[in-house]
Amino acid sequence: MAMTWVRAIAIATLPAIVVAASLSGCVFPPSAPPTASPASTPPPAATSAESPAPAPAPAPKPTPAPSVAAAPPVPVLPVDDAILKAANELFSKSQIPPAGAPSRQAVVIDPLVDGISGEQSNATRSLESRIIDLVRSKYPQFEVLPFSASSVANAPIVLVGTFTAIDLQNKTGAVREAFRICLALADLKSGKIVSKGTARAQTQGVDISPTAYFRDSPTWAKDPLVDGYVKTCQGTKVGDPIDPVYLDGVMAATLISDAINFYNGSRYKESLDLYKSALRLPAGEQLRVFNGIYLASWKLGRKEEAAQAFGRIVDYGLSNKRLAVKFLFKPGSTAFWADSQASGPYSVWLQQIARHSAQSNACLEIVGHTSRTGPEPLNERLSVLRAEYVKQRLESEVPHLSNRTIAGGRGSRENIVGTGTDNASDALDRRVEFKVIGCEST
Repeated sequence: MAMTWVRAIAIATLPAIVVAASLSGCVFPPSAPPTASPASTPPPAATSAESPAPAPAPAPKPTPAPSVAAAPPVPVLPVDDAILKAANELFSKSQIPPAGAPSRQAVVIDPLVDGISGEQSNATRSLESRIIDLVRSKYPQFEVLPFSASSVANAPIVLVGTFTAIDLQNKTGAVREAFRICLALADLKSGKIVSKGTARAQTQGVDISPTAYFRDSPTWAKDPLVDGYVKTCQGTKVGDPIDPVYLDGVMAATLISDAINFYNGSRYKESLDLYKSALRLPAGEQLRVFNGIYLASWKLGRKEEAAQAFGRIVDYGLSNKRLAVKFLFKPGSTAFWADSQASGPYSVWLQQIARHSAQSNACLEIVGHTSRTGPEPLNERLSVLRAEYVKQRLESEVPHLSNRTIAGGRGSRENIVGTGTDNASDALDRRVEFKVIGCEST
């Protein structure tokens, strides 16, 4: 497959601030009582053995604060060991099915995703295969079934999981020092999370290259259905309800999963049919479906149908105020990649973005991004120049957009993948975003 395109609630606490003042060359002695004059000094009080002067009460000793042991650091394991740790924790702690149950509990796996981009990768696929092998060899009380509409209709346990790059302080968006594995079992009968398993994996030997559908997808945006999946794993504890957005979309997710698998296997006609079926469901209007219809139509040579599908993608982005498009540029340049397999559809994309933006009377901020390769000041400038180039291309399609668009750049400050490999695996970091803004800003 040819290389193609670039796809919390923090509660702020105010720390107490202790300010110590000092004055150079000055010493502050302890306070002493004022000295009285002899004329005003009262005579000492009489004392006797029968009435001794009371002794001063001893000062209470301060109670030492209890020492708090620091939490041990979370171990970062080789990736295979981390997968086993998280999966064993997940299934060994589950109380479903109950001990002695006469039949096995059905489990389906909604394909695991990257916790930031929501994409599937070679790493998430490998993790999923290892889990299936472990369940079949060690946990016979569970039966792994395909993630299909017929299986989900019987309300099984659904396994969801994320694989997220973090630093050693468990933060995303910084240096990649480990991967956080999160697994959860969601019981569709009760609507509750029934078990969880977590681990941290080393980065060595991990292939995060996106699978074919995600590598080829022309656009990326925060999708509520994908966010619901991630929240079901990362934003819950045992006993919590399943995220309602995910729960409402799980049936559509089965068709989308099958459509993605068909696309990855170059079975584009079957893939297109399933995407269209998913679109007819209540939760079907989502970016994964629109991207899939575009991709499969383009692969089948249905250029007009593909152009219309891309127009729906643009409308989706405009209604959600933001859309990232994976234009692939030559390294260090504002020129598009010369390979027609990669850049061939770009004129169609630009035409649809221009026309649908004009029809909606939207005003746009066009924002360029780069990978982390090279000095950041140069990346900042390059990202602006790329946004300006795209702005000019839109204006050539619809001239009056010149008064409704502005260009800017973020350099590499908002990387989503963050590897700096400058290939298909981090194409999402070299995206151009279209953000709907107030027209007074243009």
